[in-house]
Amino acid sequence: MFSGIGATGVLLILLIALLLFGPNKLPELGRAFGRTLREFKAGARDMMDDEDSKSSSRKEIVQEEVVSKTSALNQNEQSRRLPE
Repeated sequence: MFSGIGATGVLLILLIALLLFGPNKLPELGRAFGRTLREFKAGARDMMDDEDSKSSSRKEIVQEEVVSKTSALNQNEQSRRLPE
């Protein structure tokens, strides 16, 4: 997350946040940020799960169509054969 900032940059940001919001408000802001991040991750995870379930259901439908068309072709082929 802070790969390009470094330790000095992080300390400077924390010091500015402490001066702007005060020591009493800073923990509340941290909790709110944590909650927001957790909800964002949960939403992203749900979207990925939905996309995975959609793609697996599409595969099942395509597979069922292939099986039904193959069986229809086999029945058609058997009806074309000459009686023995």
